[in-house]
Amino acid sequence: MSLFHRLKTLWHTLRGNTYSWPAQDISLPGGREFHLVGSIHMGTQDMSPLPPKLLQKIARADALIVEANIAGSDTPFRDLPEFPPLEERLSELQLAALDKQARELGLSLTLFSNQPLWQIAMVLQATQAQQLGLRPDYGIDLQLIQAAQARQIPVVELEGAERQIALLCELPDNGMALLDDTLEHWHTNARLLQMMISWWLEHPPAAQDVKLPNTFSEELYDVLMHKRNRAWRDFLCELPAGHYVVAVGALHLYGEGNLADIMT
Repeated sequence: MSLFHRLKTLWHTLRGNTYSWPAQDISLPGGREFHLVGSIHMGTQDMSPLPPKLLQKIARADALIVEANIAGSDTPFRDLPEFPPLEERLSELQLAALDKQARELGLSLTLFSNQPLWQIAMVLQATQAQQLGLRPDYGIDLQLIQAAQARQIPVVELEGAERQIALLCELPDNGMALLDDTLEHWHTNARLLQMMISWWLEHPPAAQDVKLPNTFSEELYDVLMHKRNRAWRDFLCELPAGHYVVAVGALHLYGEGNLADIMT
């Protein structure tokens, strides 16, 4: 990156976030301008409609770039292989912890009997979000996609739903660590969700290095956050000149090794 673009990006950083939503502007050589948005995949009714200034950015963009285009897509969990019963895959302590959490959510263990462990973790997390009042229809990325489509702005995927599922399928022990972390950090994850909601309803973080509670083991964080951030950076850095709105999960935009930092 040239000195000019480094100074320009530094200036944006020193000014702090001037938007009412979690975001950061990045300039790269060759006339490439990125508006990085910290998205939440499920939201509350108060998070709709999107801020008018954000919709203006969509209208002026050459493309909207998202993790996956989820508008009108089928469930990503179709055609997954069946697994042995949970009793053969979990210890007694793990099974008891899962049963306790499932009961609190009004779910039966029979629902999970033959599912991969990462899928069980995802279902638990989604159900927790719903109990906190979040709904997929109010997710920021879905609203952005719908806004782009209404304005005939191209929607580009960073990885797509199939690649996301493939990544989860590649986790060791079918995602045992993800399930363990989900159960262990259950209440911390709820606080994190509420924090991210406040970024949209109240005010976004003042700095990119905001301190975030830890809900992943170090190894899992590297796979799900750091490696994906680096892959997305490489993808974005290959784009031609243009103005792009890039929506990624809010946790990818803040904390150590975040996407904005490694792009600059």
